Amino acid sequence: MLNKYFYLNTIGCQMNVYDSEQIAARLAALGYQQTGSLEIADLVIVNTCTIRAKAEQKAFSFLGRLARLKIKKPGLIIGVGGCVAQQEGDKILRRVPYIDLVFGTQAIDRLPLLIRKIENKRCRIVDVALTEKPRQPDALPDRRLDGSVSTFVTIMRGCDNFCTYCVVPHVRGREISRHPDRILEEIRGLVQSGVKEVTLLGQNVNSYGKKEGLCSFAELLSRVNSIEGLLRIRFTTSHPKDFGNDLINAFKTNEKVCDHIHLPIQSGSDRILKRMNRKYTKALYLDKITKLRDTCPGIAITSDFIVGFPGETEADFNRTMDLIKLVQFDGLFAFVYSDRPKAPAVQFKNKILEEEKRERLQILLKLQENFTRMKNQALVGSVQPILVEGISKKQSSGSFNRSQPIVQWTGRTSTNKIVNFYHNDTPQSDADIFAGKMVRTKIEKAYAHSLWGKPVGAKSATGGLKGEESYAA
Repeated sequence: MLNKYFYLNTIGCQMNVYDSEQIAARLAALGYQQTGSLEIADLVIVNTCTIRAKAEQKAFSFLGRLARLKIKKPGLIIGVGGCVAQQEGDKILRRVPYIDLVFGTQAIDRLPLLIRKIENKRCRIVDVALTEKPRQPDALPDRRLDGSVSTFVTIMRGCDNFCTYCVVPHVRGREISRHPDRILEEIRGLVQSGVKEVTLLGQNVNSYGKKEGLCSFAELLSRVNSIEGLLRIRFTTSHPKDFGNDLINAFKTNEKVCDHIHLPIQSGSDRILKRMNRKYTKALYLDKITKLRDTCPGIAITSDFIVGFPGETEADFNRTMDLIKLVQFDGLFAFVYSDRPKAPAVQFKNKILEEEKRERLQILLKLQENFTRMKNQALVGSVQPILVEGISKKQSSGSFNRSQPIVQWTGRTSTNKIVNFYHNDTPQSDADIFAGKMVRTKIEKAYAHSLWGKPVGAKSATGGLKGEESYAA
C-alpha cells in the first residue's frame, strides 16, 4: 500500500490549533501521514479563521497558491475547514473552482467519511450544517502531540454572548460544555504522554457548565489541579461579566493555576462597550482587576482591545488610553475594527476612516510597549521557576553550531513571560534533558517581548512556588 500524506495549514486562534489536532488524528486513522511539504501531499487542508478580515484574506491567499499544484497533481484533494468555511459555505466552491471539500466547525467528526467519499467518487462536497444542540464535543484518545510539554484542551465550544462585532456564535454555534469527566480523562492521558501544562479553552470559560448543570469553572479548575504529574494550568478566554469571586479565589487555592489572566475589555469607554453589547462597564472591569491583584499580588494581566469601533470618538479613544495607563497591563492584543459578515456592527453608522484607525492603533501600542518593558524589567534579578518547553526556535532552526555542546532553551514563567537561557553542560545527544522540567532561573536581562536568564543551583529551600518540580541545574 502506498503512503498517503496530508498537509495541514492552521490559521487563527488556539481553538483552531486544538481543532487541527483533532483533524490530524482523524486523518491518521484514515492512513494519512502528516508532512510539511506541499509537493508530496495527497491531501491539503486549511483550517481557517474569520474573526478578522486579515485572517480570512490569509486563507484565500494560501488557497490561491495551490492552483498550480492542483494542475500539476490533479488527484490532489484540497479541503477548507474552520470558520471561513462555515461562513462562506458553497460560495468557496464558486470562488475557488479547484477546491474539493468545504467543511464547517461542527463537521470534524464527519471528516473521515467526507474524505472517503471524495476519494471514491471524485465529487465536491460542502458540509456546513450547524445545529442548535450539537453533540457534546469530545476528543480522540490518541492525540498526536509529538512530545509537546504544553497543549490545549477544549472544555466548551460556541458562544451565547453575541457581541456586535463578533461572528463566533454564527460560525461556531451556541455554547455547549463538555462533561468534566471527559475533560479530566483527556488531561490524564495527555499527562501520561508527557504533557506538563494544559491551557483550557473556551470562548467564555467563565460560563462553563451553566447551561448543562455541570460543575462551575472554578470547580473544574480544582479537579484538574488534583491530577498527578500535571505542573501548570492556564485558561482562556474569560469574559468580565461572568468573572466571579470563586474564580478569583481559584488563583489562591489551586497551586497549579498560573499567575496570569487574559481578561479582554475591548474598550475603555462605557458608551462603546454598550454598543459592543459587552454587558459590563469600565467600573466593573476595574473592580475585577483590583480583586485579582489583592488576591494574587504577582498576577500578570493581559487584555484585548478593538480600535476604531463604529462611532468611536476621540474622547472614547482617550478613555481607552486612560484605562491602559491605570491598569498597566503586562501585555495586550489590539486590532483595528473590521466589518465581519453577519455581525450586527456591519450595519452601524459613523465608521472610522482606515487611516485614523491605524493611527490610533499605533498610539495605543506605543503606550503599552512602555508598560510591557517596565513589567519585564522589574523581574531582572529575581529567580523564577521556568517550565522548559524545549530548545528555542532560533536554535532548532539550525542557526547555531551543533558541534558545540551549548544548548539554548526556552520556557515560560507562571506569569506567561518567555525566558531563554543557555546550558553548556548538556551534550547535544541529551537535548531533551530539560524539556518538561521546572528550572529555577535567575533573570539577567529584559527585552521587549522576552527575558534572558541563567539556571541557578538546587531546588528552592523556601518552596511555595506554583507547580514547582525543579531541576538542579
